[in-house]
Amino acid sequence: MSDGLIWSFVLSAVGIVGIILAGSKRKVGWLIGFCVQPLWIVFAITTGQYGFLLNAVIYAVVYARNWLRWRREQRQEADDA
Repeated sequence: MSDGLIWSFVLSAVGIVGIILAGSKRKVGWLIGFCVQPLWIVFAITTGQYGFLLNAVIYAVVYARNWLRWRREQRQEADDA
C-alpha cells in the first residue's frame, strides 16, 4: 500500500470523525473537520491530486460557516433562557 493511499485513508477517517461529532453538535467536531483541511491541501499538492484543493477549501468554508451558525444559535438560546 502506498504512502499516499494510507494518508488518504487516515485523512478520510479523521474527517469522518469530525463529521460525526459535528452532526452531534459537539464543538470539537467542527474543529477537527476544519483543521484537517490544511492536511488535505498538503496531500493534494504532494501527490499531484489537485482536485482535492477545491474540495478542502469548500469543506473548510462549510465547517466554519456551520460552526458560526451553531455558536450563534447557542448564544440565542442562552439569551432566551
